[in-house]
Parts: sequence; C-alpha cells; structure tokens
Amino acid sequence: MNHKQSAEEILEAIGGKDNISAATHCVTRLRLALVDEGIVDQERLDNIDAVKGSFSTNGQFQIVIGQGTVDKVYKEFAPLAGISEEQTKEDVKDASAEKMNPLQRAIKTLADIFIPILPAIVTAGLLLGINNILTAEDIFFDGQALIDVYPQWADFANMIIVIANTAFVFLPGLIGWSAVKKFGGSPILGIVIGLVLVHPDLLNAWGYGDAVQNNSVPTWNLFGLEVEKIGYQGQVLPVLVASYLLTKIELFLRNRIPDNIQLLFVGPISLLVTGFLTFIIIGPVTFQVGNWITDGLVATFDTFAWLGGLIYGGLYGVLVITGMHHTFLAVDIQLVGSTGTTFLWPMLALSNIAQGSAAFAIWRASKNDKLKGLGFSTGISAWLGITEPALFGVNLRFKYPFIFAIASSAIAGLYISAQGVVASSIGVGGVPGIFSIVAEYWIDFAIGMVIVIVLPFVGTYLYAKRKKDV
Repeated sequence: MNHKQSAEEILEAIGGKDNISAATHCVTRLRLALVDEGIVDQERLDNIDAVKGSFSTNGQFQIVIGQGTVDKVYKEFAPLAGISEEQTKEDVKDASAEKMNPLQRAIKTLADIFIPILPAIVTAGLLLGINNILTAEDIFFDGQALIDVYPQWADFANMIIVIANTAFVFLPGLIGWSAVKKFGGSPILGIVIGLVLVHPDLLNAWGYGDAVQNNSVPTWNLFGLEVEKIGYQGQVLPVLVASYLLTKIELFLRNRIPDNIQLLFVGPISLLVTGFLTFIIIGPVTFQVGNWITDGLVATFDTFAWLGGLIYGGLYGVLVITGMHHTFLAVDIQLVGSTGTTFLWPMLALSNIAQGSAAFAIWRASKNDKLKGLGFSTGISAWLGITEPALFGVNLRFKYPFIFAIASSAIAGLYISAQGVVASSIGVGGVPGIFSIVAEYWIDFAIGMVIVIVLPFVGTYLYAKRKKDV
C-alpha cells in the first residue's frame, strides 16, 4: 500500500485541508473534526483501498483504516493537511464540541467522565464473573457451589471478590477523579472528595434502609443542625454534583489567591466547603433523586418487563447512533450500586452481538473483497463490545442489516426481561458478557444470545442475496 497516496486521496475526498478543524487517530481510525461534513465525497472515500469504512458520531468524522496501517497513513496525512502530528483526541473533541447542541454536550460530558473509568469497572465485572462460577450453586453440582464441594477453593474465591469489589466499593473515588479532571480541577482533590463519601466512619449506604427502620441512623450535631452521618457507596449523582461544586470553588480560589500561598488555602477550603455542603444538602437530595430513578426503573420493569425489554432492546442500537447510550452507563452503575444487579446491561450486550451478527452476514453474502473484510473485522469488534465500526461502516450503509439487528435485539430483550435476567456488574458488552450475568440466568441469557446470533445473520444474509447489492 502506498500510504502517501492513500493520505492524499483521503484528504481530497473529505474536502481538502481547509475542511479540517482538528485531526488525530486511535488504534484503527482517523478521527477528524471537519468544518462541513456535507462536502465529503462519500463514494470516492469508500473506493479508496486503505479505507474500510467511515462514520460520523458526536461531531467527529471517523475513517476506519485498520490497526498498524492507520499510524502510517496518519504520518503522511498530517503534513498534507497542515496539522501537527501531536494533536490529541482532546483537541478533536474540543473542536467537534463546538458543533454540538446543549443536549449533545451534556451527553458528551457524561461520556467523558465515565468512559475513562470503564476499564476498571469492566475488569471488576469479569472478575465477579469468575467468582460467580466458583460460588454459584447448581452450575457443576446440584444444590451446591464449587467451593462447597472443594472448600480449598473458598479463600481463592474470597480473594477474587475482594479484588473485584474494590472498584465498586470505592466507585465515588473513581468518578470524583474523572469528573473533576473533566471539569478542569485538580484530579487528586476529586479522588479525595469521592473517598470522603465512602469513609469507613460513615454508615454504609447499603445499610441505610435497615438503620432507618431501626431508628439508628447516626447523626452529627452542627450547632443544633442534625446531619445524617451516612456514606454514598455505589451512588453516582452525589459525587458528580460534589465534583462540579469542588471544581468551581477551586478555580474561583486559584484566580484570587497568590500562587505562593495557594497550597495553604485552595485545597483545604475547597474540600471543607464542598464536604460540608455535600453532607448537608447535596448528598441527601441527590441520594433521594437517585433512589427515585432506581425505584422507578425497577417498578416499570417489574410491571411491564417484556415491554421494557422490547423497547430498550430494540432502541439501544438507535441510542448508539445518537451517542445517548452513554447516559445509560451511569444508570447501570446506579442500579448495581443500589440493588446489586442491573437488568439493562444484559440487553446492551445482546444488542451489540446482534449488530455484529448482521455485519458477519454481509461478510458471507458479499462478493466484494473489501466489503467482506470490513464485515468480518467489524463483526468481531461488535461481538467484543465495540459496535460503531459495524454500525456506521456496514449496517447503516445498507440499512437492512441494521433493521434486522435491532428487530432481533428487541425480541431477545423481550425474552430475557420476561425471564428476569440480570447482571451482577458491567462487563464486556458482547459475547463475553455472559460471565457478568448472574449464574442462575445463564441459560436464559444464552437463549437470548442464540436469538441475536441467528436471526440477524440469517435475515440479513437472505435479504442481501435477494437484493444483490453487496
């Protein structure tokens, strides 16, 4: 492959260097903030040998090239486009954010906060899956868990659960770090305010309900003001609001206190003011709001489980197109923190598998070598939880694969919701996701997997052969 020629062809197809606000690349894709995406010559771009697909999301135009190759193409592309090779994803995000409406900006903010901590949460989910295999009954032996039959494995399982649970026990610390970093403050103060909310001297949030019934909730007496001395384990909203307030106070003080004494005043004042306001106002209010959201979702799915599964399972692929799926990551985390499980995440995993299956069908049905390669590679990616390449590079391009995929995931969502399938944590949103499902629901989830593997593949393949457009 002539990488310089590929770079020149890509630059011409997207409208030249004057149409580029910022550019960078990730492992497989060029990530561009374009002045006007409407002038991109899509047909010309698709016919470039180096290009395996392209899509637009959250104000960014992304061109799929492939691992390894994208580095070489970008090295030639950067000087041709008149941009620095040192530009980062943040530069592209900042440039693309200018074209977003307020709702898109809010969704982007949530995504920028939760995506950096996702590896820790997904890792914890996989480890919890291993713990499920060791401790759940009826997997290998009737009425018994593996550690019941082989007790020498009990401490091994216990060590796994300690390691796995850490990300969830100290979740406010992770969110505090990421949120304050996003808002422009000092990340270390974000970690501290997050950990303040789960300090061991506080009543654990998971024991709050029992303490209320027993009238034993501990309190502080602040000059006559009674403040409940409770923690916020597993809660999302309290630390998000506290992080925003902390950042605003810190930046306000940094702009008004001389540099040589900032260490003495900025951190202590920011943490004290934020801490007091969080325990007195922010925590109780957002804790209640979070519980209302959780209770409302749980009640809805308890009453209309099949309908909720049908709608969410079918719409999740549409949410990915708009970027709104990031908002539900916070909801999943809140559900796990409040109830110990989530009924939404299993449908996410099945939706991703469905999109991958539709892409695999194009791979099998197509006679075009480039399209076959794109269908196969993006199908694998979707089955491992990353659906954007399959969505924008294959399924939406031909439309009917996307329709078969969302219809199949709606059917699968209906089934698993009716069966009460839940996940103990957030894991890899694809085929490996079964390890994050509560063990007693593995068979039902596996049936859902069969639905989203077979139906999109067969439907897309037969329609593609009939239409003969691939």
